[in-house]
Amino acid sequence: MDEIIEMQINETNSRNRKRMKGDLAKEVDVEAMIAISVGFPVDSLTEEEIEYNVIPLLGGVEQTNYIVVRNHILARWRSNVSTWLTRDHALESIRSEHRGLVNVAYSFLLEHGYINFGLAAPIKDVCLSSGEGGEKGNVIIVGAGLAGLAAARHLMLLGFKVLVLEGRKRPGGRVRTRKMSGKGKSDGEEVVAAADLGGSVLTGINGNPFGVLARQLGFPLHKVRDICPLYLPDGKTVDSEVDSRVEVSFNRLLDKVCKLREAMLEEVNCVDVSLGSALEAFRRTYEVAEDSQERMLLNWHLANLEYANASLLSDLSMAFWDQDDPYEMGGDHCFIPGGNGRFIRALADDLPIIYDRTVQRIQYGSDGVIVFAGGQVFRGDMVLCTVPLGVLKRESIEFVPELPLAKREAIQRIGFGLLNKVAMLFPYDFWGGGIDTFGHLTEDSSMRGEFFLFYSYSSVSGGPLLVALVAGESAVKFESMSPVDAVGRVLDILKSIFARKGIQVPNPVQVVCTRWGKDKFTYGSYSYVAIGASGDDYDVLAESVGDGRVFFAGEATNRRYPATMHGAFLSGLREAANILRAANKRSLVAKEKLNNGREANNDKEMNITEEIDDLDKLFQTPDMSFGSFLVLFDPRSTDLDTAALLRVGFGGNHVASGVLYLYCLIPRKQVMELSQVEGDGNRMRMLSSNYGVKLVGRKSLGSVGEDLIDSMKAARLNPVEGTTNAALQT
Repeated sequence: MDEIIEMQINETNSRNRKRMKGDLAKEVDVEAMIAISVGFPVDSLTEEEIEYNVIPLLGGVEQTNYIVVRNHILARWRSNVSTWLTRDHALESIRSEHRGLVNVAYSFLLEHGYINFGLAAPIKDVCLSSGEGGEKGNVIIVGAGLAGLAAARHLMLLGFKVLVLEGRKRPGGRVRTRKMSGKGKSDGEEVVAAADLGGSVLTGINGNPFGVLARQLGFPLHKVRDICPLYLPDGKTVDSEVDSRVEVSFNRLLDKVCKLREAMLEEVNCVDVSLGSALEAFRRTYEVAEDSQERMLLNWHLANLEYANASLLSDLSMAFWDQDDPYEMGGDHCFIPGGNGRFIRALADDLPIIYDRTVQRIQYGSDGVIVFAGGQVFRGDMVLCTVPLGVLKRESIEFVPELPLAKREAIQRIGFGLLNKVAMLFPYDFWGGGIDTFGHLTEDSSMRGEFFLFYSYSSVSGGPLLVALVAGESAVKFESMSPVDAVGRVLDILKSIFARKGIQVPNPVQVVCTRWGKDKFTYGSYSYVAIGASGDDYDVLAESVGDGRVFFAGEATNRRYPATMHGAFLSGLREAANILRAANKRSLVAKEKLNNGREANNDKEMNITEEIDDLDKLFQTPDMSFGSFLVLFDPRSTDLDTAALLRVGFGGNHVASGVLYLYCLIPRKQVMELSQVEGDGNRMRMLSSNYGVKLVGRKSLGSVGEDLIDSMKAARLNPVEGTTNAALQT
């Protein structure tokens, strides 16, 4: 009997072990799927993990164990994103023999913003308390868009002190939710709606950080319904069979383009043409959409493609236009009821942001950075530039020293396109709430992007709101179209559609037209891969410069998720981790120098503070001064034709109080004449009109100016020999 009982016990334990192994394997698979959804590969490490040295040797059992541990920690926090997951909590469900892997995986996930990020109360508390001391250093963030806000919060959590400079009088950048209101159908009744004039749709919710933020804040998600009826120019509904047939043909054309580029890239590297020309060539070859209605339908799909890329198809790279497709977030596309401005307000809350400060110059050297903005000067250890690509293309910000050639070329190669919107609040919902989108076709192919798609926000905005999209060539023309003409065209389209249904279209009670191309803080909407560009250019744009002093974030720096809100947000988290790594590296180097008996800053490189302080010392005892003008004469000659260095201060009496200094070289004779003029304004006009002189930053003084400054230093300051570096001229 004992033997029988023992056999039964052993069989039961064996079955339990099999069941437990099955459950464990299933759990590991689920955790792996969660990791994949946020961008981790199935069975290998990311470049970030390799650089972080999560394991000493790649491959083998230890790498496999690390991946399982990492996925488990990630999945555990994702199961309850409103808590702060501690290192001890991460250890609870993992065998003690893997403690080392737990420690390194936890540190990696925390520092890179994969866990414990967002806006839940416990996380905000840790963030604010961590950033109070700024033990890790001071970081200036240029731009309070999604990238800047995400980076600021994460840097504070990592122990940095941050300051955000924003040119606008609001946070959010290209994400803007505007309240619209007016009289409704009944007298005295008011209709109100929240209109997203910029970023609006969460494109794929699986793994999306905004899904995490929504859970933390208790925001509901509204799935954008797939039903999208299309209407002909006369308002008739497009036949569903014809619609399906053309959609299939459109997808086949894209497939043929993909096969063509694969063959071309195999034969000849770096061959590129426009996606539009390739599609049109295949359309003609295979006689696709020869019928007028089919052609209009195809043009609608092409307009939709231009909307997705904020670009004309004639500007899109055939070779790499869809290079980010493999990383696309899965899941539903969603709206946030009340608009994405709710995210912005929550992210900006309690952050040190100074508004209405447009940055003109970023100057960097071996000991830190100086940012000139709105007549003030801000100093820090590092700077994170998050301005849109359009601003970088316009060179609205001067970098001193100049950005590396490779980065400047990448900035010019990547495209920055345009999408505009017409948001219309009506007195009532006349179109019905059963759909979220409907489309309109046009006979003129050059106008295919004009009001081709309508979004209904009635179910999420709080009121009867319609938004008409303007893409492609039409988006560019729209910038110069009057709002009256724009609204008139939209209403004509709506009347043609709904008159057939016996529905009268009322006049809107309020309308807002966007002009993102004319916005000096964006000069466009979002990035795309232009002809001659590739995904590599996004990586180049993301690289830091100045030996870990200047960093870059924003959707145009995110190769995997460009042109998306989550791409901008994730780039901010990425750069916070990069800034931490640079600060830690710099700290180690400083300690090594001290241990070797050398001063930490005893480099032969000139640093910013030394350079500007030297100039300040020179001008503390100027040869001549009048008003805001200070002058230093060439000590080598008293000839009236010799050059003098003129310095004009704007905004204050000293650098520390926010003054911006500009310079010019003029003959000593003109200095004397200028000193006889009353008032700074008259002197400025005389400089410009009479002498044709333009005030510039120190960098623009050139070799003549630097030679003059060196002579002044030699004569008056007697600096120690060998402490300058011509590569860092300001």
